[in-house]
Amino acid sequence: MLLGEVLREHADSQVYAVVERLRRGYIRLRRRDDDRLRQALAGVIDRLDLRLTEQVIRAFSTYFSLVNVAEDVAMQERRRERLLAGPPLWRGSFDAALRALRDEGFAAEEACALLARIRFTPVLTAHPTESKRRILLEGKRRILLLLQELERRDRSEAERDALRRRLRVEIQLMWRTDEVRPGAPTVRSEIINGLHYFETALFPAVERLHRNLERAWAQVYPDSPARLPSMLRFGSWIGGDRDGNPHVTPEVTREAVRLQSATVLRAYLRRVRELEQVLTHSTNLFPAPAPLLASLDGDRMILERILEARPGLFETEPYRRKLAVIETRLERRLERLEGRRTVHGYARAEDFLADLRLLRDALAAQGDGDIAAEKLDGLIRLAETFGFHLARLDLRQEAPRHGAAVDEILRQLDPDATPYLERKEPSRQSLLRQWLRAEFPKVTLDRRRLSRATRAVLEPFEVVRETHRQDNPEAIGQYVISMAQSTSHVLEVLFLAALAGLAGRRGRDWFCRIAVCPLFETIPDLARAPKILEQLFRDKVYRPLLDAGGAGQDVMLGYSDSCKDGGILASGWSLYRVQAEIVRMADRHGVEVRLFHGRGGTIGRGGGPTHDAILAQPPGTVRGAIKLTEQGEVLSSKYANPETAAYELALGLCGVVLASRHLLRPANPDRAQDHKAMAELAAAGEDAHRGLVASPGFVDYFYEVTPVGHIGSMHIGSRPTHRRSRDRSLGSIRAIPWVFGWSLSRHTLPAWYGIGTALALYRVRHPKRGLEQLRDMYRHWPFFRALIENTQMALAKADLTIAERYVALSESPQRAAEIFHGISEEYIRTCAHVLEIADGARLLDSQRLLQLSLSRREPYLEPLNMIQASLLARIRSDPQSEALRRAVSRSISGIA
Repeated sequence: MLLGEVLREHADSQVYAVVERLRRGYIRLRRRDDDRLRQALAGVIDRLDLRLTEQVIRAFSTYFSLVNVAEDVAMQERRRERLLAGPPLWRGSFDAALRALRDEGFAAEEACALLARIRFTPVLTAHPTESKRRILLEGKRRILLLLQELERRDRSEAERDALRRRLRVEIQLMWRTDEVRPGAPTVRSEIINGLHYFETALFPAVERLHRNLERAWAQVYPDSPARLPSMLRFGSWIGGDRDGNPHVTPEVTREAVRLQSATVLRAYLRRVRELEQVLTHSTNLFPAPAPLLASLDGDRMILERILEARPGLFETEPYRRKLAVIETRLERRLERLEGRRTVHGYARAEDFLADLRLLRDALAAQGDGDIAAEKLDGLIRLAETFGFHLARLDLRQEAPRHGAAVDEILRQLDPDATPYLERKEPSRQSLLRQWLRAEFPKVTLDRRRLSRATRAVLEPFEVVRETHRQDNPEAIGQYVISMAQSTSHVLEVLFLAALAGLAGRRGRDWFCRIAVCPLFETIPDLARAPKILEQLFRDKVYRPLLDAGGAGQDVMLGYSDSCKDGGILASGWSLYRVQAEIVRMADRHGVEVRLFHGRGGTIGRGGGPTHDAILAQPPGTVRGAIKLTEQGEVLSSKYANPETAAYELALGLCGVVLASRHLLRPANPDRAQDHKAMAELAAAGEDAHRGLVASPGFVDYFYEVTPVGHIGSMHIGSRPTHRRSRDRSLGSIRAIPWVFGWSLSRHTLPAWYGIGTALALYRVRHPKRGLEQLRDMYRHWPFFRALIENTQMALAKADLTIAERYVALSESPQRAAEIFHGISEEYIRTCAHVLEIADGARLLDSQRLLQLSLSRREPYLEPLNMIQASLLARIRSDPQSEALRRAVSRSISGIA
């Protein structure tokens, strides 16, 4: 209603009429197909002039933005109603997780011990599928707050009218704001965009989450009060991910570290200043606790400095005086971060935490534990979670660049030896071990003689060394090796780290101040992973370096590229099997291994509900800790506001808790017959996928019938869409635009193609019990159930009637029709078998809220797809038109 009013008053006179005609027409088509009406609506779209087309796109896109916010508020209201009704609460809540532990016989002490071993680490990335501008995210946040106010039942009608007027103004502002960026974002702007989520949502979400946990504990274990641990940590790739992004320079990485630290320090300062206005206890009325006075005595040097400028400050108010000391020490830490020479700043986050805990304990000793409990406890939770670094910044680079750098460096250091890249793998390993045994400070390397490419590979290691010298070692996380395919790929990174003084040997002692994390991405790479890791754990150079680091081995598993490589079934099964094999092998060697899941937001890139995904991991492989990427396209849906962020983080945390029960109770192993069936399904699915992508003209079909060619010009990410410019091969295009392109054209095939064929073949080969076995797997095996549920979600988001309109864009109509016919048959086949296994009449019958959400969007989404297809056809005849390109970009943003 409010959007309609804004369109009537502030858009071109025809916009509202066209939007209404299309909206009503496509609603009718959803109810009953009518070819004449469909043709008439297509004619309306084709006759629109470009200016009017852009405004119609913006109208539908604005509708989607508002619906997303409204649904967010509605879900929050549903959760609030559940809370008011009392426990048990929803699946994935702290209440449900703790009740599950209690019902399985976990005493309070055991449950607390289990929670102490939990570590859930979401890692924020800026991969280019986040098309929303930060200015619009802030506007949506204001709209959400207004809708929340409207939900309050104690509002008078006059107050409601005022809120509606303010809401209308926000919608009007949204309409006036361009949703398409005027230029490509810099990496720095991506860093700031990522920090926006911490400032607006994640800081308050972490405080809220721990209050929810403590409330649930008190309900489930009322006779066992406990101080529960902080189980969350955060990571980031924004500013550290060099893989395919030439814009991530050492200066950018330094800036990312500095901005992250400054953001969290300023957040602490704001909260400390708020506490100064609360903890106003006076010694004129009550004596101060002795530990607090002793602490102030220890602060006398810094207090002298403070009192020079502010004599008599809080003379009779010891809590406020201690907070003044804390504030000053934080300010000095911040000044040092900004390059100023200071004294008396905090050296470590643990020192800051010790001061906060001192205040908490002093208050408790006085019987005032409830005073400022929320603010002080919340600040302690933030400090435990974020330290002085906010999020550990992972560095990433692809393996071939390391090999090329090692080759050039060794040509300089030992010009008479056989060049590194001309050696076989065993010889490479032997040479690297030989150098790693040497004491690297004695090596003289003339960096001026190195190529720019090699210097660029070395520079990140220098940044790591700098962070250690600046008392900020936690600012850097893992060094991730993309496309790791051999043992030498890991040893190469340690060789380069040794040149920077980060690893090596001094006398008999080994040292390592960098954590190397190989990333296994394709199906063959995943298959090789256990053997490579076992070689490393047996290696007489790598193993002492690993032990010297003291943190165990992180291993990253790639979902996106493995799916693009072998299809969704082979990818999922390879990842499942490899995880179990890696953990078993690491146990044999006494190595603590942590799995890092490179999941995307969409099903075709390993996405799906986080809670279910964690529970679907192989039994015994989640050892209390899990780390996973949160890709750009899900940040705004998960972390745009504190309420939703706290809910999403709790889902992940509770998944880790429940998946880690085996640490105290034996895990139930998978059934051998399920593994056998899944291996058969995966092989058939991989054959179907490879048959499709290898079919004549298929890659051309992808580029012609999806808007993938326009994604790179949308200014939604700093990283190129292809690994190699002007190379349109399947190997060059990155998994993100691969999945994004299929989603925009409503095929969504990376998330489901091959599953129908695999299920059908399995039932043919096992006619007596095939269907019943698949149904039994769906009922009892979390992995298979998650696979079928995610497939339903992907199938529901596909629409082959719309996709067929994109197929008409192909320059080879007959070949395109043949490819599309095969895709259509597989879609029908997959829907039929998935529904039969899940015993559903319609897709997503088991997820009614999602089903309703998608059905609500369809009549608005179809016209936007049809407009996009029309624009893609028009741009073929006028490829240089900036106006057409801008309109296509708007349509991509709206559909996304």
